[in-house]
Amino acid sequence: MSVPDYMQCAEDHQTLLVVVQPIGIVPEESFFRIYKRISAVSQVNVRDSQRVLYIRYRHHYPPENNEWGDFQTHRKVVGLITITDCSSAKDWPQTFEKFHLHKELYGATLYDSRLFVFGLQGEIAEQPRTDVAFYPSYDECETVEKRIEDFIESLFIVLESKRLDRATDKSGDKIPLLCVPFEKKDFVGLDTDSRHYKKRCQGRMRKHVGDLCLQAGMLQDSLVHYHMAVELLRSVNDFLWLGAALEGLCSASVIYHYPGGTGGKVGSRRAQGGSLSAEAGNRHRPGALTSNGINADTSAEIGRAKNCLSPEDIIDKYKEAISYYGKYKNAGVIELEACVKAVRVLAIQKRSMEASEFLQNAVYINLRQLSEEEKIQRYSILSELYERIGFHRKSAFFKRIAAMQCAAPSIPEPGWRACYKLLLETLPGYSLSLDPKDFSKGTHRGWAAVQMRLLHELVYASRRMGNPALCVRHLSFLLQTMLDFLSDQEKKDVTQSLESYTAKCPGTMEYITLPDGLKLPPVPFTKLPIVRSVKLLNLPTSLRPHKVKSLLGQNVSTKSPFIYSPIIAHSRGEERSKKIEFQWVQGDVCEVQLMVYNPMPFELRVENMGLLTTGVEFESLPAALSLPAESGLYPVTLVGVPQTTGQITVNGYHTSVFGVFSDCLLDNLPGVKTSGCTVEVIPALPRLQISTSLPRSAHTLQPSSGDEISTNVSVQLYNGETQQLIIKLENIGAEPLEKLEVTAKTVNTKEKLYGDFLTWKLEDTLSQFPLKPGKIATLTVNIKVKLDFSCQENLLQDLSDDGISVSGLPLYSPFRQVVKPRVETKPINPQESSKAGDFSHVKVSDVRISNICGAHWAVFIIFTNVALALHCIFTRQCHLLLDVFNSTEHELTISARNNEDLILHAGECQRMAIQVDKFNFESFPESPTDGTQFANAKQLEEERQQAKGLEINSKLDIWEASVEGVLNQLVLEHLQLAPLQWGEYCVGGDRSLHLPFP
Repeated sequence: MSVPDYMQCAEDHQTLLVVVQPIGIVPEESFFRIYKRISAVSQVNVRDSQRVLYIRYRHHYPPENNEWGDFQTHRKVVGLITITDCSSAKDWPQTFEKFHLHKELYGATLYDSRLFVFGLQGEIAEQPRTDVAFYPSYDECETVEKRIEDFIESLFIVLESKRLDRATDKSGDKIPLLCVPFEKKDFVGLDTDSRHYKKRCQGRMRKHVGDLCLQAGMLQDSLVHYHMAVELLRSVNDFLWLGAALEGLCSASVIYHYPGGTGGKVGSRRAQGGSLSAEAGNRHRPGALTSNGINADTSAEIGRAKNCLSPEDIIDKYKEAISYYGKYKNAGVIELEACVKAVRVLAIQKRSMEASEFLQNAVYINLRQLSEEEKIQRYSILSELYERIGFHRKSAFFKRIAAMQCAAPSIPEPGWRACYKLLLETLPGYSLSLDPKDFSKGTHRGWAAVQMRLLHELVYASRRMGNPALCVRHLSFLLQTMLDFLSDQEKKDVTQSLESYTAKCPGTMEYITLPDGLKLPPVPFTKLPIVRSVKLLNLPTSLRPHKVKSLLGQNVSTKSPFIYSPIIAHSRGEERSKKIEFQWVQGDVCEVQLMVYNPMPFELRVENMGLLTTGVEFESLPAALSLPAESGLYPVTLVGVPQTTGQITVNGYHTSVFGVFSDCLLDNLPGVKTSGCTVEVIPALPRLQISTSLPRSAHTLQPSSGDEISTNVSVQLYNGETQQLIIKLENIGAEPLEKLEVTAKTVNTKEKLYGDFLTWKLEDTLSQFPLKPGKIATLTVNIKVKLDFSCQENLLQDLSDDGISVSGLPLYSPFRQVVKPRVETKPINPQESSKAGDFSHVKVSDVRISNICGAHWAVFIIFTNVALALHCIFTRQCHLLLDVFNSTEHELTISARNNEDLILHAGECQRMAIQVDKFNFESFPESPTDGTQFANAKQLEEERQQAKGLEINSKLDIWEASVEGVLNQLVLEHLQLAPLQWGEYCVGGDRSLHLPFP
């Protein structure tokens, strides 16, 4: 026996082998359609009996295996069914002759045979025959199954007669010696009368009768005969047949314990058994209860239980039988099949480790020189058995060997398609999936080195199949999932190979469907480059939309009459993580910033990188970038233009790297930080560009909030002077500008107020509206300086801090001021601007008096602050503000010229204002006339300051107090009389002008 049957299982010992073969030229499709109908009749109930016959069909069976039919009767071909096409009567004799030739191949063992003829009609087809069945066509053959049942009953009659003939004890007749093919030459010349020889003959015949009883459906009798055969054969050391007897005993016990079968299709063997009672599945338990109580055949069940092996003993007997088979070199196929049967039983018993021992033994069984096809079948069955016992990686190992065997160099035409299919089947065993989503969850599973080797083999097999799309898909998967395990050189090699393949067939995001129906998902390059954060950017400040304030206020929603709803609040809380507060505008360029880095050891070129969005129509503007080798985080800004309005969601981005187009979704990117992906797109808005007739200012005033746009211009005006500011309004957008509202806003940083010096007439400008795209309108703003300097403290220092030249060096009066107007196009009523003619009040800084002069009887009056209040209409007078502090413990009265007395309590500080005429300090010497009078310029300045203080003190006439030495240079300059005066002149008799004169 040279060809092993790897599909055998223990229950096959009770089957009758029937071969179904075509004769002549029969269409393959038609043959297998009839074969399928024939093989469906796999078990038949015997008439007038509770026994069931099981049939095993084969469409190809080596005749040399039939020679082992006496050793194990389930290997003997007992039935032959032939199928042929015969369209004319003249071809019938030749067809019938071929039928007899096929019968001669298995003639020594055949019980009966049948010939099915399709296409022949007429007188020959109408003749009644038992061994031939005629059918008009393959579609008109309704009685095929009935014919097969009759054929199986005829096989049973012959089987039963043989069983009865062999089982009857005929002591007067000589028992023949059953032999296997390689034993016949060894028994030549043996003493046939010896007791040893007779026991050998009896033991082998008992074993043979046990096989016949098992095939005839008599399980109890077969167990008895197997036990007797084991005792007889063990006594004469007939190890080969002893192993067969032990295997038969194991098979009968397996059939009893596992009526569902061990071949993998559980329940398939008993599913069609109509005569078996419903409790047939419980036969493994003696005395099993039926629906009507105790089983009627309880005694038979008890008898079976005595002779039947336990599940543990079954495995022990299998081991013993296999060890006996191992003693014979020519019994390698029998040994291999016994190992396979034992493994199937152990798989049912869930004893994986013991099953692996049997499989390991099967691997090392030395058979004859096998063909490549037989090697592929052997490794495939080993892989299947390892899979059944849970050894997935071992199963993948043998399946991979089978795949490599399909493309062995010794094969003239390697089967690369079969190789590729088997390689795909090995993927689960190595914890490898072709779906890249499985590799983005948690840690990496499996051995990366083995997985990479397998992926390379898939690429090679795909290339030999002539399918470049598969090569690109598998290489992309290798680069995406195994990037962390590739060396720098391997990364370069893989990318070079990928670029060479994509030059012929670019990688896409389409599914690839294989011939067997398997679909390969697309592989997006989410690691080339790696994205760490995604942020949707607000529009530039000049393009941001500003919502008109509602009358209800910003914090009140008009969509619901309720102030608070927990349902709405909960839903808003869920949306807040993805929805962004700002809006995008239809037609404007919008930006999304990605932080990426390149993990490759060489420069990475990313082409056609753009955004993937849903919700509204969006025009993505692709970008190209080049990242240096192993770069750090690198900001990339992707832009696009929304074409419609609504909610837009940024789902990811698309790239083209190494010729592979990828759609990378944010949900599939691990570790990506995002502040939100959904933003509202509002309808397109007008865009207004403003320019002025005044020069830009060198000083920039920061807006009060970040969403304001400012244009800073500068102008220098005298107090009371007027100048026009012409503002050009140009519509640079695509929408017409229909409404314009102008208001003035005062920049107030230190609680100071500027005067109302801006006026305009909006009617002339609005007459040019609606302003169409590309059109220009003008707005004239009148700037008139009106400042009120009276009754304000700390004026001088504040004016100096704000860059407003009040005095300057030298000081001129009236004061020169740099005005910085700020005009904003905000939807505020223009009538809210200040009334013309009001004075603005300017706050100035305090001046600290550090030197105190004047003391009377230990009574100290401290001028803590001196400030100057100025009024624009008084050019020769001013008010001097003094903060007076009583540092004594007594009440004091302070009096000054033209002022009421000021009463100060102990520790009290009050302010007093003294109106004085401005001083003319020109009489004081500017430089020393005598070089010996003053030692240096500093001494001269001190003398001049002291002289000015004495003059001021004499005019103030403050009792028992003095301000000498406490007035700084700034106060003294403002106390000095201005060199200019203002007057009115008439020009032409009808217009007056305010002009300064010396």
